[in-house]
Amino acid sequence: MNTIRLTMAQALVKYLAAQFVEINGNKLPLFEGVFAIFGHGNVAGLGEALFHVQNQLPTYRAHNEQGMAHAAIAFAKANNRRRMMGCTTSIGPGATNMVTSAALAHVNRLPVLFLPGDTFANRLPDPVLQQVENFTDPTITANDCFKPVSRYFDRITRPEQIIASLPVAIATLTDPTNCGPVTLALPQDVQAMSYDYPSSFFEPKVHHMLRQPPDQRQLMDVVTAIVKAEKPVIIAGGGVHYSEAIEELNSFTQLFNIPVAETQAGKGALPWDHPNQLGSIGVTGSQAANTIAEQADLIIAIGTRLQDFTTSSRTLVQDNQQLVQINVAQFDAVKHNALPLIADAKVALQQLSLILLDKKENKKLRINHNWLTTAQTSMATWNETVNKKTDKTDTLLPTDAQVLGAVNRAIETKDIVVCAAGGLPSELHKLWKTTDPKGYHVEYGFSCMGYEIAGGLGVKMACPDREVIVMVGDGSYMMLNSEIATSVMLGKKLIIIVLDNHGFGCINRLQQACGGAPFNNLLADCKTIDEGAPVIDFAAHAQAMGATAEHVQGITELEAALKRAKQANKTYVISLNTDPVHTTSEGGSWWDVAIPEVSQRQEVIEARDKYEKAKKQQPY
Repeated sequence: MNTIRLTMAQALVKYLAAQFVEINGNKLPLFEGVFAIFGHGNVAGLGEALFHVQNQLPTYRAHNEQGMAHAAIAFAKANNRRRMMGCTTSIGPGATNMVTSAALAHVNRLPVLFLPGDTFANRLPDPVLQQVENFTDPTITANDCFKPVSRYFDRITRPEQIIASLPVAIATLTDPTNCGPVTLALPQDVQAMSYDYPSSFFEPKVHHMLRQPPDQRQLMDVVTAIVKAEKPVIIAGGGVHYSEAIEELNSFTQLFNIPVAETQAGKGALPWDHPNQLGSIGVTGSQAANTIAEQADLIIAIGTRLQDFTTSSRTLVQDNQQLVQINVAQFDAVKHNALPLIADAKVALQQLSLILLDKKENKKLRINHNWLTTAQTSMATWNETVNKKTDKTDTLLPTDAQVLGAVNRAIETKDIVVCAAGGLPSELHKLWKTTDPKGYHVEYGFSCMGYEIAGGLGVKMACPDREVIVMVGDGSYMMLNSEIATSVMLGKKLIIIVLDNHGFGCINRLQQACGGAPFNNLLADCKTIDEGAPVIDFAAHAQAMGATAEHVQGITELEAALKRAKQANKTYVISLNTDPVHTTSEGGSWWDVAIPEVSQRQEVIEARDKYEKAKKQQPY
């Protein structure tokens, strides 16, 4: 057997560089590269190994561990999970800083490879710098925090162990069902150990998308359910994008006159002005989607995990409605007592179309001819609401909706909007008009503050020829903004709009909706010195990190600034003050947020009474 002597770290990066993926007939590297912040736990081993493969596996230096991991995750999402990145840090705070990102990737079913350094496998120098010591188990390290938020976890304590572990790691990262974060904890002494690896281990491998065909019995059960339905509606989730089933969904909906609502991850599956489009569904939904879903006798969920925002905390589907779940993961397909069809969305829609087309031609489909017309009328009314909410205003304190309207009018078809947490995702889900499947990138599975700017960087790396517009509130900006400097350093231009409502406006509104007094959310309601909280100059802050930036007042100045931003050749930040109180209440449905049973505030008692009445909508 031919062998090659390498350190474990050298073998690891050589293996990663040998992985490829076939996309539309093109062979591309599976890994775009590795984000790295070096420390004593990875600089001598993995750092030295990465230095020698920069042409095959580039290394990108970030400014924050969580930020770089967010960027890597956004890169994978923008590539429909077909391509991905790795992230390496030292043991200790560098590693634990990435745990939040691991949880984000886990919740959203997105692939990222975490390669944190670890303590010495031989334990001789214990306790080393940054080591977390467990008094009863010396094998536990800080990296064990990754276990509950990783799809696959391994600690490499011998150099030869990667021969078995790396193929499993890659299989997990590329598996449509089990896709998610993988963590390989790398003890720093083992990174430097050498081994005679089989040369065949490093032969290039091309990965292809795995497509799960439907079980024929399940398929026919779903056909029967659709044949019986008079008023079906589809909920399109992120799986429609990841399966690349956009054309199939478009064809299916038009063939059978079925209206379509979209989740956050599914938004863009149909253009906003598509004749079958109902807009967003659920808590952040359009009036059209939620009304039609309420009237439907069959709900077909495709590629969605049906989280509480989508199901309006399990009040969306009632006893008199049939729920079908088309999902590649059995875990999701059987939720909510659904009729499951465990299959790749693209394949499932193709096979359903073939069978149902025959039923349609033989007049066995019962779908009401007026059903789509009813949906279209409802959507037309909703679009009037959208236009009213997003219309231009002369006020110097615009709402989030009015800001979104200005930005939406200024962008081009191929531009991409990025957002994550707070009230903005709700407004975007309801009000943003996208015509391109990749035009809407909002992380709302983990709703992670701080994702926005770093995520925008990852999207720009995935789509370098597109303009990337990051929408971020002042609270989220303050959480994590360091990758502005990284975007400038890498020449990855972003347009960042900072909506400054002087605090956590979204949670302030929720707090008061629950009967609570304004407290500790808006800066005006926080404990401060007599002079109050400082007024933050976001433009000056961004300029200090190398970006071009300006502060504007109102929508007219914002529109002019957007034109300058579009012409700029590097990251451009625009900040403006916005209204912290008013938001788009229209369309949204109930969300289960528990209200205290006992309180000294009458407002809380009244909110609890409303809460108990609303809880009765849940089927169980």
